[in-house]
Amino acid sequence: MDIRDKAILLTGGTAGIGAKLARQLAAKGAQVIVTGRSATGLENAREQGFDAIAADLSGPGGTAAILDALGDRTIDILINNAGQGADHDFRKAAPDLEAADDCIYANFNSPVRLIAALLPRLKQRPEAAIVNVTSGLAIAPNTGSPVYCATKAALRSYTQALRAQLSGCNVHVVEALPPVVATQMTAGMGGIKMPPEECAAQIIRAIEKNDHEANIGMVRILRGVHSLSPKLAAWMMLRF
Repeated sequence: MDIRDKAILLTGGTAGIGAKLARQLAAKGAQVIVTGRSATGLENAREQGFDAIAADLSGPGGTAAILDALGDRTIDILINNAGQGADHDFRKAAPDLEAADDCIYANFNSPVRLIAALLPRLKQRPEAAIVNVTSGLAIAPNTGSPVYCATKAALRSYTQALRAQLSGCNVHVVEALPPVVATQMTAGMGGIKMPPEECAAQIIRAIEKNDHEANIGMVRILRGVHSLSPKLAAWMMLRF
């Protein structure tokens, strides 16, 4: 797919991977609309020339705000990138169930709602794409963040079924599976982290190549292990 002149809606586009995606897509000639919930992030995006929509996707008001701001504008590519985590480790403390609900809504319900609302206009374009950003944890979960892992696994399953439904039509469905990336969400985590610029670049290459999946960085190794032995992949990840 040629990204030039494509109208792109990018959720979570004011920070982390999303901010790098927005800049790289714009550099390729795309018209990028970003969403975010940080006033500072939204202001920075607007200063850089992006159309920025304030939306908290942890509840139904977020998707409603996006659709209201979009009106009947043309969209060629929808990138569901926004996401959030939730502390949910019984070994440390009783989990915050409201935070878990917010995580589930942001990571799964909101992408589903946006896809349902925007698919009719995507189908009207000569070529279009839906890009769902999941995680390597959608393949095999870790121990410490079960709700986050479950939401990404749910979105992965949804993406695979959606791709089958849309087979043969003009809307290409891409799943991007990042590893641990150096963002605000992972600031307290140790270990090796991929720079967000490189993660964004690999997602864009997958869109341009019409790939079905972008297994990014270390996720390629996890994907390979899982294809040989799902049990071994699960054992490896559940150590964390």
